Amino acid sequence: MDFFENQERARRSSALLVLLYALAVLGIVAAVDLVLHVAYRWNAPQEPVPLGVYVFGAVATLALILSVTLVQVARLSSGGGDAVARMAGARRVSPDAGDALERRLLNVVEEIAIASGVRVPNVYVMDGEEAINAFAAGYDPSHAVVAVTHGALRTLNRDELQGVIAHEFSHILNGDMRLNIRMLGVLAGIVFIGAIGRFMMYGAARARGRNAGGVVFVGIGLLAIGAIGLLFSQIIKAAVSRQREYLADASSVQFTRNPDAIAGALDQIALAKRGTRVGNRYAEEMSHMYFAKSAPSLFATHPPIAERIRRAHPRFDAEAYRRRRAHALPEAPEPSKGEASEDWGRSPQAALALIGALEPGKIDLARRLMLSVPAALHGRIETPEGASAFLIALMLSKDAAAREAQIGGVRAAASPALAGAALELAPQAASLARALRLPAIDLALPALKAASPQARQALVAALEAAIRADRQVSLHELVVLALVRDQLAGAPRSAAGRKSLAELRIPAGVLLSLLSDPAAERPAPEALGSALDALKTLAPRQKELLMKELLAAAHADGAIRIDEAELLRLVAAVLDCPLPPLAEG
Repeated sequence: MDFFENQERARRSSALLVLLYALAVLGIVAAVDLVLHVAYRWNAPQEPVPLGVYVFGAVATLALILSVTLVQVARLSSGGGDAVARMAGARRVSPDAGDALERRLLNVVEEIAIASGVRVPNVYVMDGEEAINAFAAGYDPSHAVVAVTHGALRTLNRDELQGVIAHEFSHILNGDMRLNIRMLGVLAGIVFIGAIGRFMMYGAARARGRNAGGVVFVGIGLLAIGAIGLLFSQIIKAAVSRQREYLADASSVQFTRNPDAIAGALDQIALAKRGTRVGNRYAEEMSHMYFAKSAPSLFATHPPIAERIRRAHPRFDAEAYRRRRAHALPEAPEPSKGEASEDWGRSPQAALALIGALEPGKIDLARRLMLSVPAALHGRIETPEGASAFLIALMLSKDAAAREAQIGGVRAAASPALAGAALELAPQAASLARALRLPAIDLALPALKAASPQARQALVAALEAAIRADRQVSLHELVVLALVRDQLAGAPRSAAGRKSLAELRIPAGVLLSLLSDPAAERPAPEALGSALDALKTLAPRQKELLMKELLAAAHADGAIRIDEAELLRLVAAVLDCPLPPLAEG
């Protein structure tokens, strides 16, 4: 299935999740009413149970389950993947991290993000977790996070870590991630009664009063009822998760072109004393999100490790791999020389097929692109201040008078310090090849997201001032501004779009006219931003139609050139349709 089919599949799985959730709630309500029935007849064996007892039990149970579910869903909707990472007790890795292992992790995530066309996600490490595990979380590809345990960071070599991260990116692109985070919110309500029972049992164990026995009895009853919710939650997670893990393993092999990477990582799990067991209190609730089994369960959320290795790499020889494993790390490729070709020769259909695909060879290309970004510039954009200055520098005109007007606008809109830093970086930004601009922006985004809300607002205001000041607004400038606004907006979108192109023909026409006619009048930044915001609400298959039309418009002269391809990649990024680099060299 392609990217858009996977998005539709994930949406259908959400409907199945709702159905299973409803069945679980009915089962718990029935169990509560059964307990109330037994308790009432125990005290009054000759009297029929009043209907009000059943109604009270059902209403109270429904109110408790639904309120917990709504609170958890609202919490995750506002915090997205970052909220899930905090639940797991993970620490965000700073873009300018000095630790060698954390730098390696950031580098692997960056190159896979650039290779797949996904915005570089926030990266987290679960300190104190010595098991080998990882997860991706978020509502959409542009607001994802990737987290790994300290054990994975310390145990896996670079190839193996790359295999695990590629597996997680498959979940990002296949729509699994949105479903996983919805399951986390929805299932919270049906396991909550059991959690209350565990809490009461723990309190009774520490109590010394004569009421401790009654607390234990109530706790046992709640645990018994909660066991139904736990059982249903495990069934739901197992039903939704197992086959997706095989798909993600296969995608990792296809993307990295190295079956030893994912098979080697799984083999290290088989060897590890701690295995994949996570100690965090939410390990069971989040078990469907992890790379491998994170907590005991009656119904396995993941296939057996041996079977995953066999499917991912049928000829894998564990003993031979372990003997040569220490020498398996490849040397970093040399930076590519010169500019990419003027014409990349992609047909619209071939480019459309790349959206959301983990295409072999793109990781090597992404690594070359990253190495082509000057090391000094890469170091600057790992801090919020340097990343902000770099984005402003990208907007600066080559004309001295226009550039001076832009710098004046930035001083007024933000600060003299930002204007000065942007002017200092202007020569490096101007010399950056067109094909390197989006990768460089991607590398800068994690630092920008870590900035304070005031700093993010100042950056957007400064970008607007720089774009307006020279009175020559390019489409590239408008789309970069839209991308930055989208990425720094805060809370991610929590629901898939359902609009059709027929409903949004006017905003679609804005984009099509700009791509098909380079001389067309440029809209104001707000107008383009409004058009892109509206188009984000398209249903997955409708986004596919829009991207097909945009690619055809760019290909109207018979070829997709570098500037057109990068512009299309920027538009695709804003619409959450990850489009990898189109270049081959």
